[in-house]
Amino acid sequence: MSLTNAPIIESEKLILRGPQTQDSEPVISFLQDETRAKGFGHIPERGEAWRWFALNVGHWHIHQYGYFTVEKKSGEIAGISGIWNPETWPEPELGWVLFEGFEGKGLAFEASSRVRQWAYEELKFTTLTSNITPYNIRSIRLAERLGAKFENSYDNSNMGKTFLCRHPNPDHI
Repeated sequence: MSLTNAPIIESEKLILRGPQTQDSEPVISFLQDETRAKGFGHIPERGEAWRWFALNVGHWHIHQYGYFTVEKKSGEIAGISGIWNPETWPEPELGWVLFEGFEGKGLAFEASSRVRQWAYEELKFTTLTSNITPYNIRSIRLAERLGAKFENSYDNSNMGKTFLCRHPNPDHI
């Protein structure tokens, strides 16, 4: 059962749904992995990583959007993707993370494309950004593949120097 009011949206290979209690362990494991979570926000302490999971649940209740759980149609939890806009963020951000073993299969592109479509069609957003640290080359490439363009860099209070990449508006996808 979802912990949020998130809709269930689908793509060819994926189901994107609200976080469920059983999703906490893969999210916590990802956040605690220093290498894998570096570009997202490594959280070494388990309790703090659990609080990030709970923060995402609350984010859904406050904003009516947040990170979806990315589930393959086979039932495997592959990652998270969604719209993120906590305090200190310049504006709503399209974000994505794939868990170990799911990268290199086009799943991040498929999930983030579907989330962006949902944000534009259902939430009536007219723009989205992706905030990416300069060393996160894979995410920079994915943002470019999604049509996002570098707009500027800024000092993100959580991540340090960050590139703000602007996605095309709904009329230009």
